[in-house]
Amino acid sequence: MTKRRVGLLFGGVSGEHEVSISSARAIANALCADENASKYEVVPVYIQKNGIWTAVETIAQVLDSGTPLESAPSGNVWQFPAVVSEVDVWFPILHGPNGEDGTVQGLLKLMGVPFVGSGVLGSAVGMDKLVMKTVYAQAGLPQVKYMEVLRSQVWSDPCVFTKLCDQIEETLNYPYFVKPANLGSSVGIAKVRSRSELEAALDKAASYDRRLIVEEGVVGREVECAVLGNDHPKASVVGEITYESDFYDYETKYTQGQADLLIPAPLPTDVITQIQEMAIQAFTAVDGAGLGRVDFFYVEATREIFINEINTLPGFTATSMYPQLWAATGVSFPELVDQLIQLAIGRA
Repeated sequence: MTKRRVGLLFGGVSGEHEVSISSARAIANALCADENASKYEVVPVYIQKNGIWTAVETIAQVLDSGTPLESAPSGNVWQFPAVVSEVDVWFPILHGPNGEDGTVQGLLKLMGVPFVGSGVLGSAVGMDKLVMKTVYAQAGLPQVKYMEVLRSQVWSDPCVFTKLCDQIEETLNYPYFVKPANLGSSVGIAKVRSRSELEAALDKAASYDRRLIVEEGVVGREVECAVLGNDHPKASVVGEITYESDFYDYETKYTQGQADLLIPAPLPTDVITQIQEMAIQAFTAVDGAGLGRVDFFYVEATREIFINEINTLPGFTATSMYPQLWAATGVSFPELVDQLIQLAIGRA
């Protein structure tokens, strides 16, 4: 049987470059596992932080060490390695902007080669939290109260900025979460409890994106559900994240021992069923494909469930929530990678 050549595309021009490398290492190992080794040949393609697509022969050190190249050689972003033309199916594992926001997906679509994950629309909507919230409101999915803010309002005349903060305080109740609309892994997010903290958080978030979100905080349990499929997706068991820090920020996410994953989550059966149904609804609403992880808040006192967001290209290390949720559902890591590739080919 002829092996399919899987282009493992990783690295990328985003603040989540190192996370992408970790995901790629885990996927490469899964493709080389006994159950997949006879079916697939891994073709790793590394995008450096300067946007250069790096030739295969230079990137073994990146996958082996798990760290970016020390010095990125110069070159033309559009001079792709020759192996690009030999790829049968792409597995992009680029997290954050310029990776899971529809940009690379558009390029892969132009190549005319199947690729794992959502297309241009699903990726773009999933990355832009404001557009995503609009879609979820239309779908009738419950969300916490929020306001849209523009960088031009923050970095403006002091009177305009003062009126903006007044409007936020009149509309929402403290504490707030201030977020850039188009970043992942909690980058640029701040929890604020006062006017001075709000002003500082808006200024910081504006340095990451021109569109911002201010959300009303909710006291709830953070639960997540993984989705797998195309037109008829299925949901995994539900998992819960617990931590001692003030909120689930970047340091808490990526520092070992800072957070615990409870899989399956200790929740009532009817709540689990509702979360699974909402996860599939959320995935379908953004035209998701292949994979997605949907995050929720569960308010135990009122039994309310609020959708937080969808991640259309979640972390994919052996310890990441997405593969762990499927492992607990009965799908091993190598089998999960195989299913995603088959879903990509079936959707082409």
